[in-house]
Amino acid sequence: MSADTVHPSAVSPPAVPDVPAVPTGPGPSAVPGETGTDARRSPAVDVGALTALLDGRYAEVRDLVRANLDTWSGVLEDAETMDHHAFRERVKDIVLELAATGQTGMGFPEEYGGGGDIGASVAAFETLAYGDLSVLVKVGVQFGLFGGAILQLGTREHHDRYLADLVRGDLLGCFAMTETGHGSNVQALGTRATYDPATQEFVITTPDDGARKDYIGNAARHARVAVVFAQLEVGGSSEGVHAFVVPLRDEQGACLPGIRIEDDGLKMGLNGVDNGRIWFDDVRVSREALLNRFADVTPDGVYESAIESPGRRFFTMLGTLVQGRVCVGGAGINAAKVALTIAIKYGLRRRQFEASSDAPEELLLDYGLHQRRLFPLLARTYAMHFAQEVVAGQLHDVTSGLVTDEHAKRELEARAAGTKALGTWHATRTIQECREACGGAGYLAVNRFAALKADTDVFTTFEGDNHVLLQLVAKGLLTDYASEFEDMDQLGLVRFVAGLAVETVVERTRVHQLLERIKDVLPGGDDWDQEAGILDSDYQLAMFRFREEHMISGAARRLKRGMDDGMAPGEVFSRVQDHVIGAAHAHVERLVLEAFVAKVRAMPEGEEKVAMALLCDLHALSALEADRAWFLEHGRLSVARSKAITREIGSLCRRVRPLAEDLVDAFAIPPAMLRSPDLVG
Repeated sequence: MSADTVHPSAVSPPAVPDVPAVPTGPGPSAVPGETGTDARRSPAVDVGALTALLDGRYAEVRDLVRANLDTWSGVLEDAETMDHHAFRERVKDIVLELAATGQTGMGFPEEYGGGGDIGASVAAFETLAYGDLSVLVKVGVQFGLFGGAILQLGTREHHDRYLADLVRGDLLGCFAMTETGHGSNVQALGTRATYDPATQEFVITTPDDGARKDYIGNAARHARVAVVFAQLEVGGSSEGVHAFVVPLRDEQGACLPGIRIEDDGLKMGLNGVDNGRIWFDDVRVSREALLNRFADVTPDGVYESAIESPGRRFFTMLGTLVQGRVCVGGAGINAAKVALTIAIKYGLRRRQFEASSDAPEELLLDYGLHQRRLFPLLARTYAMHFAQEVVAGQLHDVTSGLVTDEHAKRELEARAAGTKALGTWHATRTIQECREACGGAGYLAVNRFAALKADTDVFTTFEGDNHVLLQLVAKGLLTDYASEFEDMDQLGLVRFVAGLAVETVVERTRVHQLLERIKDVLPGGDDWDQEAGILDSDYQLAMFRFREEHMISGAARRLKRGMDDGMAPGEVFSRVQDHVIGAAHAHVERLVLEAFVAKVRAMPEGEEKVAMALLCDLHALSALEADRAWFLEHGRLSVARSKAITREIGSLCRRVRPLAEDLVDAFAIPPAMLRSPDLVG
């Protein structure tokens, strides 16, 4: 990763920097002058320089994808005019054509026709989100989920047999994990794979409808092969969930014996993807069908694994599939960029109401409320972009073997989960706000919001429900990635935390120390709005860190208190779950701000740095304002300072106004992908 990327611990937030009792200067975006006024100038930025900043090391990859998106721009209209059967075929054809360009195989080894660069693969996928999202998801299913499972869970035999064909698109497949009765709780999947030593085969069985594979992309029509996750049974013993390569159809598309497939039908969105249900009626596959990177079964039926703990083995297996979460988070962030570009450009064209009787009607974007609606979302989009850049870099380092430390792998899993959650929630919120900001015109399908809303809505629940993912983040925070981490379910988490001495929890989270160190910088009283400092990034980070530390400690104390009072672990967790999720959310918010601050500080001096620091301030203060009730309740924010933050946000929005079009143009979304003739011209 580049030297200007920070890797803050996903467990223990960095110590708050030493700061004077009264901050002596503004943050990086401020120009000397009175806080809260418009005396500070807005920079004149170079759009190309900002695009280069956003594209980073994979600018050529992103440009390749942009060029390909222009080639297939007609698919946006096809999504509205074709029936879903025809549109599925159209999407499949585009995916196969994309495979021929090489952009979909960048993460696979070069010997199988890939590019050998996971980071490039993520960058390509993120950029593809500027276009039709059915194409994006079908690419993700084929090359990310199906192909990624074979690459990461299989061994050389599987790679040699499958990878070259799937990279070329000659072998289409699916990723059969989710079941009707078991979604996020993968360890409880019902599908069984029983080893028969007499024939050296696994027998794949769906025991009931609750165990049928469901919502499986590519399954209803196009997949010939599936990676199936099932409970492995060997010699009467259950060895937990493992993955198997199972043929579904012959070359003519007919289901093979023992395979039943049903179309899931129309969905809220993404109707170019053929989701389906699969049943396995005693389907026999060879012993070599087991993806055996982490475990194997000998011909005579002896189970073998270098990882002794079943729980650790399971989480190690799932941990190799983290790329999907990284990609979905990035796709959501890029979909938000499309919505913001359309809405901000519309605000620069559409006029409504005159300021006076002899004046022309005002542009929408000149209204303070319109700025307040859109510009904090724009700032947060930049923040999420840089946070995504960090997690994508960590993924590249881990998967390429540059980083082999187990703690770093666990940190990546947690950070990927948290960034995906916040990124996809941000997309949902941003797209809705942008649609409303475009009025009735935003409701027309031609102006893209209908598809953006419908197609991204599922991002918050696939590749992991966001709330469940934040529980994963919280588990890492509360256990300090203890050696027991991999074996621990939510009840184990309660027992683990309850077993810690209270002093240990407090010492680890350093809440008392933190209070002492920042109490002078966060005083109480109504004199607060007279101080400089709310544009000081150290002040902003201190506030985010305090909230995180306090919430982690509070969740730990509640878990321990419930166990000390004799409550059952399940009841304790249920009662404390909102605090656990809150702590995880605060943790990821801190990581996002740290990524933005680090990016700004690493930039060379110039107008672009001033612009980015302006957005960074707007993001930080908007987040503080959004949660000011918490900060007020906990004595970290006075009424006067709260009002000062609100005033400053208004000032920052006015400074963003002259830059708004440049800031969205820097996303470099191909004009054909914006479509929206009524909105952007």
